Amino acid sequence: MKETRICIVGGGGRLWAIQFMKDLAYNTMTHGTLVLYDIDKEAARNNVAVAHQIMAVNNSEGRFNVVAVDDLGEALTGCDMVIISIEPGKTECRYGDLVLPEEYGILQSVGDTTGPGGIMRARRALPLFFDLAKHIEQFCPDAWVINYTNPMTLCTAALYKAFPDIKALGCCHEVFHTQNFLAKKVSQWFDVPVPDRREIKIDLTGVNHFTFVTKAFWQGHDLMEKLVAELGDPQLLADETAIAHKRLAEEKWFDCDQKIALSFLRDFGALGAAGDRHLAEFVPWFLTSDENLHTYGVIRTPYSWRLSQAKEKRERIFKDEDLKASLSDEEGVDIMRCLMGDKTMVTNINRPNEGQISYLPKGRIVESNGVISEDSIRPIVANDPPLAIQNLVRQVSDVQQMTLDAIYNGDDDLLFTAFLSDPLMKLPRDTARELFEKMLEACKLEY
Repeated sequence: MKETRICIVGGGGRLWAIQFMKDLAYNTMTHGTLVLYDIDKEAARNNVAVAHQIMAVNNSEGRFNVVAVDDLGEALTGCDMVIISIEPGKTECRYGDLVLPEEYGILQSVGDTTGPGGIMRARRALPLFFDLAKHIEQFCPDAWVINYTNPMTLCTAALYKAFPDIKALGCCHEVFHTQNFLAKKVSQWFDVPVPDRREIKIDLTGVNHFTFVTKAFWQGHDLMEKLVAELGDPQLLADETAIAHKRLAEEKWFDCDQKIALSFLRDFGALGAAGDRHLAEFVPWFLTSDENLHTYGVIRTPYSWRLSQAKEKRERIFKDEDLKASLSDEEGVDIMRCLMGDKTMVTNINRPNEGQISYLPKGRIVESNGVISEDSIRPIVANDPPLAIQNLVRQVSDVQQMTLDAIYNGDDDLLFTAFLSDPLMKLPRDTARELFEKMLEACKLEY
């Protein structure tokens, strides 16, 4: 692969930035310059040392010149690839996203994509993305941009809103969990070792975190047919409250068993293709109470844990064994290699709708499969899901469009319209407005 100049915006982060650098070390075809930019300049400089440690641990010294740059324009200048992984505001901003709605009886299992919390996180994040897009237009207009930041759909849409000719995509790993789930099913059904998730071929449709599988195959075998047959067993969707309580006690906030994904297949005819924690937030009937959510084995991630994790990440000292690279489920580096002409792949991507999702307007950011090759992404037309799924996804996409337009135009009245239209909103209008105003105040961007 040719020498590549990569800028990680959010280069002081202790999650995505570290994993991306480990993947760079593992993929020996990659080399060039890695620029770390973060508004927390000290954090970015600290990650230069971590990058050198990663390269040393993985016998990859000399492949990348790693530098921290304090000025965004300078960091972007001459870049072939821009990776965006930022936290919009302090972690304390999530108090407004998560705790305030809960005080009004609105529960959210994640609160970073949809619901009142997702809308307010977008209000913090999107102005940053409008600005990033303008900087990219000025300093590296031909660069490919991979966004990891949530709300994925809206942040990616903001890049295109501010710079329509940008070459950007949103990269999300939630679909991979569904492929892994189906791979385990393959092992059970066909008495074979669990195949690599990449052997599970799926047809994908929807918007990020609210995506659906309409077809799935392994070596020519129809997996959806077998999964639908399994739904005849009442134990497949048995009450998992005991499992949820165990997860609460063990703080296993992210564990799930695809029970909500399977319930969509049972009731609407398509398998949910994101984690249950995300899927639950896009419709009104899973988060009516913790007790109801727990029947699916799902628990909510608390604000207190978010705070403690943020502190732990900031203070973490990496040991060599923490930084040893192996084949990961993340695809950012693989996508980069394809765009730089090293190989071709098919995977799920978040991109403007060119017709690949027939039931949503063109231009909306949608998630479906695409072919990624040298300087090219070609979306694959998805099969239409059942009409009920189309209706659910369409409502979500419409609320996202209102949110994007409101934030771009600085129109908080339109933002309140989106807030009221969200499927989780169940409050009387005046009470909803009271919550909205409190959340506006709490979501002010501070670092």
